[in-house]
Amino acid sequence: MIVAILLANAVFNLVTWPTFFRRVARDARARDEAGKPTAFFTVHLVLLILGLALAAFSLAAATATLIGVW
Repeated sequence: MIVAILLANAVFNLVTWPTFFRRVARDARARDEAGKPTAFFTVHLVLLILGLALAAFSLAAATATLIGVW
């Protein structure tokens, strides 16, 4: 049961966050007039990184559970 939840979390984060971030990057609020990233962009970049890190941890935990390390 726990393995299924961990795998579902990993898949969700791997599918959702990159798709969402592509939309954020195209948003007019993502860059200022000079083309530099705004706080809007930076906050969402941090969220993307955290989401992908969570996906990697979930995948590693599910794999470790399946092979009996935990």
